[in-house]
Amino acid sequence: MTAQPGGSAPTPRAGRPVPVWSEWLGTVVRLCLAVVWGWAGLAKISDPAEAAQAVRAYQLLPEGLVKPIGYGLPFLELALALLLVVGLGVRVVAGISAALLLVFIAGIGSVWARGLSIDCGCFGGGGHVDESQTKYIQEILRDTGFLLLAGWLLWRPRTRLSLDAWLAS
Repeated sequence: MTAQPGGSAPTPRAGRPVPVWSEWLGTVVRLCLAVVWGWAGLAKISDPAEAAQAVRAYQLLPEGLVKPIGYGLPFLELALALLLVVGLGVRVVAGISAALLLVFIAGIGSVWARGLSIDCGCFGGGGHVDESQTKYIQEILRDTGFLLLAGWLLWRPRTRLSLDAWLAS
């Protein structure tokens, strides 16, 4: 699509121009969120037993779900990263990302409220730690920041250098 006067490109849905800067900012946001998911998935995929132990430490799921979640989560995170890198289904991926981040924030808040001492396991590791090593507020703030990135992509999924844009043209 060609840019209109004033530096904006037409949107196929609304017919209103979207500022070019918004599409470029969305691209940066999309790639930043892709790095987060890629980093998280790669950190866990090499040791699925450790990932399952991190899930178990939250004491939220029945034992029968611990391994499937612990073993499967890295693959989901890597799939989200890949889809974000190529820019395919950006709004859907952002929605899944937002939902997953809300689950993570709720999980961290839950262990904090219950007085458990764990490492979140978000980027590998995880499990029980000494009370002095917990970082719940930082983890919640970090994940809230990632949630804001996903929220931007839910609001403005149109980005540059994406398969979505290529397929729409």
